[in-house]
Amino acid sequence: MNNAFARASGRPATRSRPRTALVSAVVGLALVATGVAVASSASAATTLGASAAEKGRYFGTAVAAHKLSDSTYVGILNREFNSVTPENEMKIDATEPQQGQFNFTNADRIVNHAISRGMSVRGHTLAWHSQQPGWMQNMSGTTLRNAMLNHVTRVATYYRGKIHSWDVVNEAFADGSSGARRDSNLQRTGNDWIEAAFRAARAADPGAKLCYNDYNTDDWTHAKTQAVYRMVQDFKQRGVPIDCVGLQSHFNPNSPYPSNYRTTLSSFAALGVDVQITELDIEGSGTQQANTYRNVVTDCLAVPRCTGITVWGIRDSDSWRSGGTPLLFDNSGNKKQAYNSTLEALNAGGTTPPPTTAPPPPTTAPPPTTAPPTTPPPGGAGCTASVSLNQWNEGFVATVRVNAGSSRLNGWSVSIALPGGSTVTNTWSAQASGSSGNVTFRNASYNGTVDPGTSTEFGFQGTGTGPSATPTCTAN
Repeated sequence: MNNAFARASGRPATRSRPRTALVSAVVGLALVATGVAVASSASAATTLGASAAEKGRYFGTAVAAHKLSDSTYVGILNREFNSVTPENEMKIDATEPQQGQFNFTNADRIVNHAISRGMSVRGHTLAWHSQQPGWMQNMSGTTLRNAMLNHVTRVATYYRGKIHSWDVVNEAFADGSSGARRDSNLQRTGNDWIEAAFRAARAADPGAKLCYNDYNTDDWTHAKTQAVYRMVQDFKQRGVPIDCVGLQSHFNPNSPYPSNYRTTLSSFAALGVDVQITELDIEGSGTQQANTYRNVVTDCLAVPRCTGITVWGIRDSDSWRSGGTPLLFDNSGNKKQAYNSTLEALNAGGTTPPPTTAPPPPTTAPPPTTAPPTTPPPGGAGCTASVSLNQWNEGFVATVRVNAGSSRLNGWSVSIALPGGSTVTNTWSAQASGSSGNVTFRNASYNGTVDPGTSTEFGFQGTGTGPSATPTCTAN
C-alpha cells in the first residue's frame, strides 16, 4: 500500500514497543484484549477511497480543472476519492497545442490539488488518435512518429515522480469482429508505434505504471478484447515495458455489463499485469444500476491484481453522458442508491488467488458494438468525408475524417444530416453552424490546409441518434 492509500484509510501508524515488567505486561494484555473488542465493533469505512485503501486499492474519479471552483464538486472529491484522473487536461491538444510549445497550467491545477491531499494521479493520455492538435493531424510517417515520441517524452518527463499510472496509449484497436488495429495516422507510421510509445514512457518516467487503455474490452468473448490480450501477451514475452491494462467500462443498454467480466479481469491479470477499471459509468437508475455497480466492484476485489477503480465524473451532471444518469451522485451532489451499493461492496470485499492460466479465446467473433464508418465516394479534385460513431442509449460521439482529393485543400466544410431529435452538444477541431437538422462544420484556423491524398479529422458529441447518411464535403 503506498502512502497516498495509507493516508486515505485514516488508520494510524503502529510501531512495536519494548517488553516491560510482568505487571505492565498483564495490564498490556488487558488493554490489547479491550482493543481487539473495540476494533471488531468499529464501523466500516464511510467513504469510497478509505474503504478501497483498506484493501490496498484506490477508488478515483475523473476531474475537470474548471470545476475545482465548484464547492460542492470539490467537497465530494476531497471526501470520497483517493485518486484522480484529469478528464481532458493531459490530452495532446491540451498539453502541446502548438508543436514544441507545452502548456501544463490546467493539468497542474489537478495534479497539485491531488498531491496536496494525498491522492494518487492517473495520467491520461500520452498517445491517442483523437483530440490531436491540428499540427499533429496534418503529419504522417517518420515526422509524425518523432513528434509523438517527443510528446510522450516531454510530458512524462515533466510529471516524473508524480504519476501513479499513465495511460500511455489509448483506444488503438478497432471495434467489431476483426480484432484489427484502428486505422489512424499513428497506426500508419508502423505497427510498432504502440511499443515505441511504451518504451519512451518508461525511459521518461521509470517509476510510473504504464497502461494500455481501451473501451469495449470488457467482454472476454469479444474480438477486440482478444486482440488487446494478444498484444499484452506479446509485449510481456518480448520484454516491452507494460504494467497494466485499463478497461474503460462504459456500460449502457447497448454495451451492458457482461457476465464474464471477472474472467476478463483475471485473464489479463494472469499475464502478469495489473488491471485497472479506468472510466466506469453505468447508465440507469435505482436497484438495477446499484446492482451493476456492486457487481463491478465485487469482480475487481475478487482479482488481486485489479488495483483500482475510477468513475468518469462525480455527479450525474458532470458526466459526458449525463442523460443516462450514470454516476454515484445526483446533480445536486446527493448520494444515490448506486453509491450505497458501491460502498457496501467495497467494505465487504476481499480477494481470491488469480488463475495461473487464461481460458482459451472464443471460437466465434461477436457482432460489432458500434456502427462501422461510412464509405466516402471516390476522390476527385475536391474532398470527401466519412463518419465513425460511438453510439450509446442517449447519445453519441462522431469522428469525421476529411479527405483531400487530387488537389490541396485551403479550407473545407462538411454538411451532416442529423436524425430528428438529435442535437450537437460539443464540437472540437471544427466550427459548427447549427446544432440540429442539417449541420455544417467548417475547418478550424489550424486544419483548413490538407495536402492532396491526406486527411484531417474533427469530432462532435451529441444527444439522440448519430448520423448514418454519408456527409457532404465542400472544398473552399
